[in-house]
Amino acid sequence: MTSIDTQKIIAFLSALSKNNQREWFHEHKKERMDVNEEFESLVQEFMIGIGSFDDSVLGFQPKQLTFSMVRDTRFSHDKSPYRPALRAHISSKGKLPIPVGYFLSIEPNGNTMLGGGLFADMFKDATTMIRDYIVDHGDEFHQIVTDPSFTEYFTLLGTKLKKVPKGYDPEHPYGEYLKYKSWFVEFHLPDEAVTDSTQFIKTGLLLFERMKPFNDFLNKALVDFEMPKR
Repeated sequence: MTSIDTQKIIAFLSALSKNNQREWFHEHKKERMDVNEEFESLVQEFMIGIGSFDDSVLGFQPKQLTFSMVRDTRFSHDKSPYRPALRAHISSKGKLPIPVGYFLSIEPNGNTMLGGGLFADMFKDATTMIRDYIVDHGDEFHQIVTDPSFTEYFTLLGTKLKKVPKGYDPEHPYGEYLKYKSWFVEFHLPDEAVTDSTQFIKTGLLLFERMKPFNDFLNKALVDFEMPKR
């Protein structure tokens, strides 16, 4: 395993969070490029590790899986130009939100997160597909999200309605799951758990392997989903 300086990543992102201005960002370009390289090496290690239990993720370069730090501030009250985080989504189709995969976000001050599932709730077709699949395979889904190997680390999260949506049986035994518009999991880590890169990768791979049955279920539901054309 390559030695990756995750301490350098946390230090740079901490500095960015305190100096979130374009001038500072451009003045520290060299440092930023170094940190991006470290992060891409980290993503590579995660891809290789995930590949041991899910080889569908192995067809990409790390650069193809990472997100920009530049924020879209047009509709946001927060006008900070940058997100002080380095993020990647590792899946069989790269960083697209569907199919779902393994999400990694390093952010200082205890905000680092490893997650999986469908985070987006704006894809109505995707929400419908998952609900319909739960109607027919509710026992399987319930078993996955209540299995001790899952609940040891995760709780089901997502945007949720107050009532079972129209078109579905309000008395369905798994009606609680049908109320969701998105279905995802998150596990947060303190900075000190990130700065030891060997342990961080080991922990991350354990979490990703535990969430694989959850991701697999959602991807079976979404097998015919097509991303909307822009």
